[in-house]
Amino acid sequence: MTGENFAATGQLLGTVLAVQANFYRVQLDQEGGEMREIREMGEQDPHLPYPPLLLCTRRTRLKKIGQQVMVGDRVVVEEPDWTGGRGAIADVLPRQSELDRPAIANVNQILLVFAVADPPLEPYQLSRFLIKAESTGLDVLLCLNKSDLISQQSQQQVSDRLLGWGYQPIFISVKDGINTDQAARYLSNKITVIAGPSGVGKSSLINALIDSLQLRVGEVSGKLARGRHTTRHIELFELPSGGLLADTPGFNQPDMDCIPEELIHYFPEARKRLAVASCRFSDCLHRDEPECAVRGDWERYEHYLEFLDAAIARQTQLHQQADPESTMKLKSKGKGQSQYEPKLESKKYRRISRKTQLQDLQELYRDEE
Repeated sequence: MTGENFAATGQLLGTVLAVQANFYRVQLDQEGGEMREIREMGEQDPHLPYPPLLLCTRRTRLKKIGQQVMVGDRVVVEEPDWTGGRGAIADVLPRQSELDRPAIANVNQILLVFAVADPPLEPYQLSRFLIKAESTGLDVLLCLNKSDLISQQSQQQVSDRLLGWGYQPIFISVKDGINTDQAARYLSNKITVIAGPSGVGKSSLINALIDSLQLRVGEVSGKLARGRHTTRHIELFELPSGGLLADTPGFNQPDMDCIPEELIHYFPEARKRLAVASCRFSDCLHRDEPECAVRGDWERYEHYLEFLDAAIARQTQLHQQADPESTMKLKSKGKGQSQYEPKLESKKYRRISRKTQLQDLQELYRDEE
């Protein structure tokens, strides 16, 4: 049943803004007959928030059928307690999209934020984030913060380079308020996930877009030239112009968990080549295969080869984990490093118990008799 059908039945619909332990903070829609009554109550009582926010539990029936409730879910709420601000989630509407990391539903686009300086812009890191964003199948919007720290000429050079990658970046400066209103227009009436490495100004941008928020902002580490994590959980914030924005914990290197054969389609410049030509082999990985339409002198081709090796290594690891008789095992070497080592054959080098030895001796005596 769609959201319109649920609304036609007079049920309360809302969006999950945050998950706190076993409770879900739900913002109810502003439409519906019962909501008109709540609006009138809000006019009489200024302390009652509107649209109403309810702290809800999940019905036992949903728990039994394994129905997870995620941030961004559209839900049906029953038994609202307007005075206590409580309710119960009775059903979850079908999701339009779903992300695993971060765990959030019904996202329309990804706002990828990087800094052009402090910390310096790293092409390889940016490329890795772009590939991860492209793998979700959502629209990708690229914002480059701290543009006040570089010249107009440098901005043009960065812009030309990224246009070759297939992206039109928006140069902003949260500190000086440059082009933040332009970025806000792209977020209107959509659910957007903001992502990027730590220290690039994601929390500062959210504070600039939503005046009522004051998210904790961290400084860039001088030793590592990287930011410190300031966001600890996922939460949706309402934008003044409509729409919701989700801040996510910053991380420096997203996992390359895509299928090797699909990786090439996450590069816009490669998709452009494949649109006008095709490779000789349908399973071409675009490395050293003959008559490949992709292999060539485009800037991020070296990035593609590195990401491909990482994706193949991960796929091999997953297959080995699924195979109990695998001859290799992944062993941690400390300091975040790991390597594959030969695995001993099952039971071949295992010490035989005394009980088993005694049973073998008894069998031997019987045979001699």
